[in-house]
Amino acid sequence: MPFDIETSVGFLLAKAHQRLFARFRDILMPHGVTPPQFALLAFLWKRDGLSQTELTEKTEVDRTTLSGLIDRLEKQGLVARIPHPGDRRAYLVTLTAAGRKLEAELTPLAMSLRQQISADLTADEYEQLCQLLKRMRGACDD
Repeated sequence: MPFDIETSVGFLLAKAHQRLFARFRDILMPHGVTPPQFALLAFLWKRDGLSQTELTEKTEVDRTTLSGLIDRLEKQGLVARIPHPGDRRAYLVTLTAAGRKLEAELTPLAMSLRQQISADLTADEYEQLCQLLKRMRGACDD
């Protein structure tokens, strides 16, 4: 069977990502946050005070890129770096009051977009899609 780009999982995922990223970027723009910055904030909303190493692992973003994201969020007054109590060489990234407040503004926007993009899926299909994507991500680690 010849290779058909239009049915390639990589192509389909890339195009879905491009469209979703662009829509989310447009939604977040008035709030001065990018999708990658939102992801970092969302991990901190889930558990504040993570080390940069923990954030690197959770976001799957390289250290240099993550450092730039944190720098920009710090300049916006949304996060702060504080010395790690157990490691003098490390820092914890914590939310500021403004960063915590943003959760109430941005989470409904993210949830609304999630509802829009999954409108044609049942709840079970959405859950299955997430599980399949997690499995595929794990398979790519080999």
